[in-house]
Amino acid sequence: MVSEGDSVPKFAANDANGNKIKSSDFKGKKHVIYFYPKDFTPGCTTEADEFSKDYKKFQKEGIEIIGVSPDDIDSHKKFCDKMKIRYTLLADVDKEISNLFGVWEKKKFMGREYMGVMRSTFLVNEKGKIFKIYPKVKPAGHSKEVLKDFLNLK
Repeated sequence: MVSEGDSVPKFAANDANGNKIKSSDFKGKKHVIYFYPKDFTPGCTTEADEFSKDYKKFQKEGIEIIGVSPDDIDSHKKFCDKMKIRYTLLADVDKEISNLFGVWEKKKFMGREYMGVMRSTFLVNEKGKIFKIYPKVKPAGHSKEVLKDFLNLK
């Protein structure tokens, strides 16, 4: 996993509309990069809904939001439409971005081991440096926590 103080790894992926988005597109901007396991699952829906409800507050502070999961463009498009998500969701189908950030890990559920995304969030300042990492995020209340930590930077 990348560490606090590290520069954001260089990446590129398609968003829900099929547009190629690169890490360099966010140069000079504060941004949140959050990783989640799967569109339409309960925790992921809660997290996306809360970021959507707080999106205007993030925009007011000049903070971009980027959600990343291994789902494909079609799944993201349906998720954005249903959840009214106006921020960027990236399709990390090949898990390249998840591996760069170190969130593609071995997980256990009901005695079964498998590889998956560990729900994590990275806060990035205008210089492209990660200044806060939330490993193993609990979705409920997370958006407000993230916004508060950005506002405390002032």
